[in-house]
This record gives sequence, structure tokens and C-alpha cells, in this order.
Amino acid sequence: MEKKTHSDISSAAHALLRRFYGYDSFRPMQLDIITAAMQGRDTLVIMPTGGGKSMCYQMPALLADGGVVIVVSPLIALMDDQVAALTANGIPAAAVHSLHSEADNRAVMDALMQARVKVLYISPERLMTDIDRWSSSLPVRLFAIDEAHCISQWGHDFRPVYTQLSMLKKLRPDVPVMALTATADRITRDDIARQLGLVDPARFMASFDRPNLSLAAMISPTKARRVSIIADMIRRHPLDSGIVYCLSRKATEEMAAELSARGFRAAAYHAGLSGSTRNRVQRDFIDGHLQAICATVAFGMGIDKSNIRWVIHNNLPANLESYYQEIGRAGRDGLPAETLLFYSFADLITLRKFSDESGRREINMQKLQRMMDYAESPVCRRRVLLNYFNEPAYTDCHNCDVCRTPPERFDATLIVQKALSAIVRTSGTASVNMIIDILRGTPATDIVRRSWHLLPTFGVGRDLPADHWRAYLSQMLQMGLVDIAYDDFNHMRITPAGTELLRERRNIELARYTRPTPKASRATSKRRADNTGETDESILSALKKLRTEVARREGVPPYIVFSDKTLRDMAQLRPRTREEFAAVEGVGERKLARYWKEFTNFFLHH
Repeated sequence: MEKKTHSDISSAAHALLRRFYGYDSFRPMQLDIITAAMQGRDTLVIMPTGGGKSMCYQMPALLADGGVVIVVSPLIALMDDQVAALTANGIPAAAVHSLHSEADNRAVMDALMQARVKVLYISPERLMTDIDRWSSSLPVRLFAIDEAHCISQWGHDFRPVYTQLSMLKKLRPDVPVMALTATADRITRDDIARQLGLVDPARFMASFDRPNLSLAAMISPTKARRVSIIADMIRRHPLDSGIVYCLSRKATEEMAAELSARGFRAAAYHAGLSGSTRNRVQRDFIDGHLQAICATVAFGMGIDKSNIRWVIHNNLPANLESYYQEIGRAGRDGLPAETLLFYSFADLITLRKFSDESGRREINMQKLQRMMDYAESPVCRRRVLLNYFNEPAYTDCHNCDVCRTPPERFDATLIVQKALSAIVRTSGTASVNMIIDILRGTPATDIVRRSWHLLPTFGVGRDLPADHWRAYLSQMLQMGLVDIAYDDFNHMRITPAGTELLRERRNIELARYTRPTPKASRATSKRRADNTGETDESILSALKKLRTEVARREGVPPYIVFSDKTLRDMAQLRPRTREEFAAVEGVGERKLARYWKEFTNFFLHH
């Protein structure tokens, strides 16, 4: 690219930002990243989901005098959504991928060669196949590698095909490369730069803090209670959508069936479904027809839907990188959103098995331990999360469950002694549920068959409900007093530290169990308090319905028409003229011409 001064780039970029996107200012770091790319530097961009990564490579396409930005992505859903969004803003964009016919793909490449495409999305496989056939005269201004953590074996989603992208610097050494990802620790960041052969890259690491997301975690309650909690979440956001992540395909189908039986619009999504079914469910979700999608982690990467208001994990994720990326799909528009994590011993056992069989046991077990540390954290969850990504956080966030309701600690010496004694007396051959049955004096078939109902510890903990015991045993696990032999029928065993504590009869404290009752986040409460009354909410609701009508007429997802944030700004400004509509945040030149009459007419009648 032709090198320009920072001032020249800034002035031109701000003008284009207002013209095409309808915004007056960039998000933190975006302009610096754009400037580095425009000046020909390789860049490494670590920016959280919803932080505005796409703007970093889309703007250079508008700023460049001719030529195209090539965006490498493994995610067909992201390609199509971003092309739709760019086209809606009047920016010529296209995608080449396997779900398009070869005739359509050839037409896109013809348009590219004729300089009628400014941003081209393409998979790494297709790029490596086609690039040798591209004319050397094709003015590529930037290669943007999205989901760049996939190139690193230290990353959480390593994909061998990504390693071929190291050829880009050899084939087109004159073209800068921008590597982007939402989650990468220090080792992964260094590996990305090395694998891609980036030359003295400018490194940008945006804050991982997403203050609009409330954070909560709890020991998994009963299935009925979990469904009830999720149902309450949907009721709090009746006009919006959310995601329930499940560990297995069966669990997604069961959860979708439970929610559907309660009258909610829900569907399952997993890799075992046919391609046409997955595409239909994903499209229904993107278009706002579903209130909840119950999915495995096969769903979500690259989903550009900005108005997801909540994300619930029905099971413990394998690592904090995946967890952070998944909760980051909520609240991409910057408005308040809720996240909730359920976790259990069964999740830990399953994930330990996965780690053991992964071929990368040591690093995966370390990452799983950090994930469990987060779930069990007695301190501000946001601080734990940010510190994991090497971003020091010195103050509490006041928007997580730990901050809202700090755990009460108490002398749990007797409780711990009872539990350890039960584990010792079963010689480490009882599962978590069996230990709880022994403590509570439940004469289950397996307990009686093994004569454990005759143990002195049988029934010594009947004063505590099972969910209390499950929570306290979980804390003991995290404190290293007990362990689970996942390779030996998931039996609980006492550790040397537990044996020492039992022998020396030392006092020990635990966090007191409280019934899981997730509350609306402080940000959500503040949003409700800031509303001027029922009329504002009714206007916002009516605007969403109008947006849905427009989206269906045009065959695009509602958020492509306008984001929730734009609708909220519209509801506050209540524009009744073209000029007033132009002042709404998110209304660019194309959308102004296309929608001003319909939306200002709405306000003339409300």
C-alpha cells in the first residue's frame, strides 16, 4: 500500500466511517491498527469478540486506491454475514466457499479481477488452491487472517490447514499480513507471528474486558432447576435470542425439547444433524425466529449476530479461551448481556478423559484446571478472567455473582472430616454420588449391596441436602484434599493433603452454600433504571417488530438492517425528518437513503 501520514489516514478514515457505517468515532485501537496496515506493516491483533476486529481490515479496503483486501476465514457463516453487512452499507464485498456453486465462485473471481470487489472472504483451503492461478497484477492490498490462533498448536482450536498460510509472505512479500484472533495467550501470540512469518509486526492487544457482560457460575443444580433458570433468562429477554452450550449432542436435543415444551421457540444444533438442518436452524437463529439455540461448540464461531442477549453453558468448557470466546458472542453491540456457567463433577471427569486422549495431555489438563479455578473462584470472576489473559485487574467489577453476593466463609472442619472419613472407609472405591448417599444415609441399591449402610459414617451428614454436599465436595476437590480417579470408574480418593488434615484435625473454612438464584446484572438493572418508562420500552419493542418486517422483506437478518444499539439510539432521538434520521448512530449513507422514510414515518405516528 502507498504509505500515508497518520493524519491523512485518520481524516479519510473518519469520513468513510460516517459515510458507510454511520459512526463518528472508532473503538479503541482500531484507527492505530488501520494506520499500521495502510503504512505497509504486518500486524498481530488480539481483540475480544465484539471488539471490532472486522473494521480493522474492512477500512483499509475503503482507504486503498484500488485493489482488494483478502480475508482468510474458516467460517462460512461469518463470510456470508459479513458480506451481507458490507453490501447493506454499500461496500462491494463477496465470498468464495464450498456452499456456493462453482459458477457463482467463478463469477466472484471474475468480479475480483475486474476490480468490482473491495473485500473478498475466502477459506484457507481455497486460497492456497487458487492463489497460484491469480494474476500477479491483481492489486492485493492486505491479507487478513481471521481466527489466527488456528495456526498455532498452542492455540485452543489448532487446524493444520492454517499452517499453509505461511506461504503468503513468500508468494506476495510486498503485501502486509494482518493476523487477528479473539483469544490467545502469550505463547500462542508469539507462535502465530512465527508461523505466519510476520516481519517485525506491530502488535495490538485490546483490553479483554467486556464490562457489558455479567458473569456468573454455579455448581450444576438438578435438570429441572437448570431448565427453570434458563426459562427465566428467556422471559427476561422475550424479544431477543440466546445460546445454551451443551457438552453432548443428546443434551442439546433434550434441552431444546424441554424449552419447546414450555412454549419457547428453541432448537438444537450439533454436528450430527444434516447440513440442511444445521443451516436452517442457524438461519432461524440469525433471523431472530428462535429465542434459544441449544448447541454444541460446533455452533457459534463466526456468528456475527450483534443482539445475542445471553449465553448459558450447561457444562464446563475445556478451557478459558473457548469459554471467553463463547460468552463473547453475547452483547456484541455493547449493550448489557448475561452469561451463566453450570459446572459439575461429571463435566470435569468427561473433560479430563478428553484431555487424556487428546495427544496434548499436559497443556490441556493445565488449561482445564484454570477453567475449574475460574468456576470455583471466591474472588471477582472478571479479575480471574482478565489476569489469565495477562491483563492485570486491580479492582472488582461489581458485575459478577461473586461481587454481587460475596461468599460467606465458615468453619467447615466437621463437614470436611465427615466427608474425608466416608471416602477413607470406602477405600477410594465410591463415586461422588455414592459418597453423598453414604453421608446422607440414603440406602441406595449399590450402597446396601456393598454393606456401606453399616459404616459408622452412614447418615452422619443427613442434616445437609445433597446439593450442599456436592458444593462442599467440589471445594474440597479444588483445595486438593480429594481427587477423582477418572481412569478408575470416577472414584473419589483422599489425597496426602486430605490425609494430613484428617490426621492432624486442623480447622478449615469453606464458602457457605447458597441456593443458585442468578440475578440480572448491575448493567441490566442500570439500563432498566435509565429508561424513561414503559413508553420507551414499548417504542423499542415496536421498532424491533418494524425491523423484523423490513428484514423479512429484504431477505436478511434483522441486525443487518439495524443493530439493537442503533434502535435504542433511534428510540431516544425519535427522528421525524431525514436530517434527524441521519444523526442516529449506525445510520450511514446507504441506510439513510434506504430507510429514512419508513422509520421517520414510524415516529410521526407514535
